Amino acid sequence: MPLFINRDQIFAHQVHLLEHKLRSKEERILELETENAILHLRLAECLGKLRRDQEEETKALNHYQHQRDAQNITRSALSKLLSAVQAVKQDLSEVFAVYVSFATELEEQSKQLLEKVEQASSSLNGHRGDEIQNLQAHVAALEHSLEEEKERCRAERQRRKEIHNTLVELRGNIRVHCRVRPVLPFDHIQFSTSGTGPASSEEVVYAISDDTVMVNCLKTGMPVQNKMFEFERVHGPEDSQDAVFEEVKPLLTSLLDGYNVCIMAYGQTGSGKTHTMMGSQPLLEHSRTQQDAQQGIIPKAAAELFRLISEKPAESHTVEVSVMEVYNNEVFDLLARDEQGNAAGQRRDVITTSSGAIQVTSLTYEPVCSASEVMQVISSVLKLRAHCPTLVHTDSSRSHLIVTLTISSKSPNALALARRLQSAKKDMQRSTQKEWWSPRCRRANPAARHSSDELFASTASSPCPSPSYSPCPSPRQSISQTPFRTKLQLVDLAGSECVGMSGVSGAALWEVSCINRSLSALSDVLGALAEQRPHVPYRNSKLTHLLQDSIGGDAKLLVMLCVSPTQRFITESLQSLGLGMRARQVQKEQPRKKSNTLRVK
Repeated sequence: MPLFINRDQIFAHQVHLLEHKLRSKEERILELETENAILHLRLAECLGKLRRDQEEETKALNHYQHQRDAQNITRSALSKLLSAVQAVKQDLSEVFAVYVSFATELEEQSKQLLEKVEQASSSLNGHRGDEIQNLQAHVAALEHSLEEEKERCRAERQRRKEIHNTLVELRGNIRVHCRVRPVLPFDHIQFSTSGTGPASSEEVVYAISDDTVMVNCLKTGMPVQNKMFEFERVHGPEDSQDAVFEEVKPLLTSLLDGYNVCIMAYGQTGSGKTHTMMGSQPLLEHSRTQQDAQQGIIPKAAAELFRLISEKPAESHTVEVSVMEVYNNEVFDLLARDEQGNAAGQRRDVITTSSGAIQVTSLTYEPVCSASEVMQVISSVLKLRAHCPTLVHTDSSRSHLIVTLTISSKSPNALALARRLQSAKKDMQRSTQKEWWSPRCRRANPAARHSSDELFASTASSPCPSPSYSPCPSPRQSISQTPFRTKLQLVDLAGSECVGMSGVSGAALWEVSCINRSLSALSDVLGALAEQRPHVPYRNSKLTHLLQDSIGGDAKLLVMLCVSPTQRFITESLQSLGLGMRARQVQKEQPRKKSNTLRVK
């Protein structure tokens, strides 16, 4: 029976076979495409490698060409050098021939000279010793003369200094010393306000001698201008605290001779005023000698004062200390006590007495018996002094500090007696010039005033203590019974500041304003005194009013200018130096030591 074949199945089977072949072909196509891609990658790699090989070959060819060029240049240079060496050899051979001929000739000439020297030495042997001795004696005489001239020069310089100091004392001028501090780390801090001018840390202030300061005024695009300032004494950055005090020390002797003395430190913030007056804070690891070397004028002056008192008869002098500050144009007594007995600064008023003297109401005085007690009292109240950090100084003083040592002498010597008699006459003259009248005042009786002048003349001409006299009689004791009082004022002024440079605001800005105004008032007072104006504006500031007796009276006043050496502070340094020059021009009242001494004799 024939097998029945379904055509659909045959077609399906054929389709299935064709699909299988198609998939096989597609898979083969994918394999070929993959192989093709791999071959393309290999071709790209080969082409890249071929290109790199060509580049390396080109570089190698270029390098080889450069080497060949360098070799050619080297060969040419070596050939030239070889020819030069040959020429030098030829020259050396010629020079050697000349040297040989010269050596032979020199040997012959040296032999001839030796023969002549032997002949000359034999002929001059008798005179040589005398000439050498004469020359040695002459040299010794010249050295001795030089030493004498040096000693004479030193003596003349010392004599010139003494004469100048005497002249200053006779004229009554204010003594001005200047101290230039060294460059400190904060001088190198740059500020945006420094501009495009010279470097702010550049040193422009120099102590070129012991009495002259030079300032290099640097301006961009302008030649350097040197300004010179002369003072009684100038201390450089290398001078120690002891060297500074040695120049101040002679003033302390005047205290026991009846003079009032005031030492004032003036300068900008950060110029070294407090370091000069108080000294550095002692460190625990420092020895006692190192601490003494870093002490300022105030502790050294206290020690020197009690040393001078120790040379006087026992219990003949007593010392009291008072400490004040002028803060925001107000005077505060730092030794005043509150109700619990603790130190608390209290405001005080400055008044002018009927005799014209300046007095602080209810001022507290502490009796002291040694320099250590003085420093203990000062140290106990220094924490009350106003301080504030600024961009210029991290611990800037915001007030003027006045330390006063009052010395009471129970047995005044002749000089002190004469000073007191002269002070009594001065009080009498001031009283007669004032427009006031009292029934007890002898001004109303011309005869009584004439007799008072005669009485004063008789007392002044006698070296013995005599009763004091006043145009208005008072029940006070006589000169021999009442202690004679002099005072030493040590002033650490607050520093002048540029508001923009200090970077303060708020209450600190008001403090800066008060400080600058008080220092400006001090400058105005010195200017008025230097120009001998009829009116001196002492009362424009509590500071000048408080120091009126020291600035314009007969006290010995020394102003210690403290200046910074760098370009950053040149404006303030020039202002301080200008104030010092103005202070030197002030001619105060004639000191009375010389005239009174003549009267006593």
